[in-house]
Amino acid sequence: MKSEILVVDDDKIVTSTLKTLFRLEGFSDAHYFNNPNEAAEFLKTNKPDLILSDFLMPEMNGFEFLSIAKKLYPEVSMILLTGYADKENAIRAINEIGLYKYIEKPWDNDDLIMSIKNGIERSYLLNQLREKIDELEVAKAQLEKYSHGLEEIVAQKTADLIKTNSKLSGIINYCADGIIIIDEKGHIEQANPACENMVGLSEDTLKKMNFSNITYCEYKKDFKEALKENSEVFLRDCYILNTLRDKKIPVEISFATIISEETEDVRKFVGVIRDIRIQKEMERLRDDFVATLTHDLRTPLLAAIQTLKFFLDGSLGKLEDKQKVLLSTMQKSNEDLLGLVNALLEVYKYEAGKLNLCKTNFSFKDLVIQCFNELKPLAQQKNIKFNLNFGSEDDLTINADRGEIRRVITNLCGNAINYTNLGGEINIEVREQQGDLIFSVADNGNGIPKEDIPHLFKRFSQGTSKKRSTGTGLGLYLSRQIIEAHEGKIWLESKLNKGSEFSFLLTNVKIGEKVIR
Repeated sequence: MKSEILVVDDDKIVTSTLKTLFRLEGFSDAHYFNNPNEAAEFLKTNKPDLILSDFLMPEMNGFEFLSIAKKLYPEVSMILLTGYADKENAIRAINEIGLYKYIEKPWDNDDLIMSIKNGIERSYLLNQLREKIDELEVAKAQLEKYSHGLEEIVAQKTADLIKTNSKLSGIINYCADGIIIIDEKGHIEQANPACENMVGLSEDTLKKMNFSNITYCEYKKDFKEALKENSEVFLRDCYILNTLRDKKIPVEISFATIISEETEDVRKFVGVIRDIRIQKEMERLRDDFVATLTHDLRTPLLAAIQTLKFFLDGSLGKLEDKQKVLLSTMQKSNEDLLGLVNALLEVYKYEAGKLNLCKTNFSFKDLVIQCFNELKPLAQQKNIKFNLNFGSEDDLTINADRGEIRRVITNLCGNAINYTNLGGEINIEVREQQGDLIFSVADNGNGIPKEDIPHLFKRFSQGTSKKRSTGTGLGLYLSRQIIEAHEGKIWLESKLNKGSEFSFLLTNVKIGEKVIR
């Protein structure tokens, strides 16, 4: 511990001797004065841990100097150096000033060093004691202050609490959105008037019911599991069942955990139910408009593409090379635009439920091999290892729309080729698992950040936050619509700098003549 020592003695030989002794003992931070007045000035701006002073000095004796020091720093230990004849003055200093110790000249070095160390330790302890006393004094003053106005504070807080509860009750009761409180098992404990109107039942009746009795959610099982693991859950594609009017009301529900000492053992959740009928109607009108617009665009686009083909094949006369390049670019742009229009129409048909799947029994293995052979040249252009593996030697027969499933396979494999680096590797695997067919495409590309994965299967999702795609953003969304229309499931597993694996699952699979359910 670094300690600061102040030494005052009019004899330069003494201060020089002490300087050498202290340096040997490791006391590097010491200040030496031969004039007590100068030492007194130094004390006005510097607080030492110990003061060592001679008694007989011409300008000011040690008693007077230490009296000044005591007024400035009462906790600092002070040692007085005296001759044998000055014992009485030393005792007087101990009684009147609170002198820590006096040492007679000539001193014993070991005794002096021990006295200095003990004195410094005493200064630290007294200083800490003073700080604790000051803290207690401050705490005592605050306690007295609070105790005097305690009743007034309690009254004010009570009034504020009543006012806050009144406002909260008003918000809950007059809120346009339904508000409901359930426990972790889904039992309803409270509902506001808006929720009562949505369901068509009173709060007393609702308290006897479970949340699952008044709602229809496509992923109800997943929702219950999510409530156990997360503090917040947002539900889409849900409906409130209005038994009074016998209809389903489309809603969005946000659930959050209620944190309370009373609910430590049993978790409770507050849900905000928003009626989205108007929003759904607006979305339908918008989609109808987009569908009509894109449908009307197909005819002029097809006409423009066909006209450009006539120019390029020489049917309308010979063209120069520059003209061919320009017209080829125009043809490619129109074909890309036609692809976007067709994708939008397909998405609309799936969302509106206007697309009827043409299901047939066909060999899934043959379909995969066909798609693999069509895409293999694209992989070879990038020097990518393009592997195909069937987990079973038996042929897998499925009942599905062959054209739509082919679209999904081509899209997943095409994406893998586009996003895999030169010289990379792509593995396609088809396997049967507990009666289901699983198709997977795994690459060793850059991978996809975890936070971007939930957004990839949404409309117009273009790549990730780190790398944008130049596509339409409809490929994966349409693939999800197709697989879900077949009552299947599509998902993604990915790790940064290791690669991604897209998979989908289909049921109703046959191996030979045996049907697996």
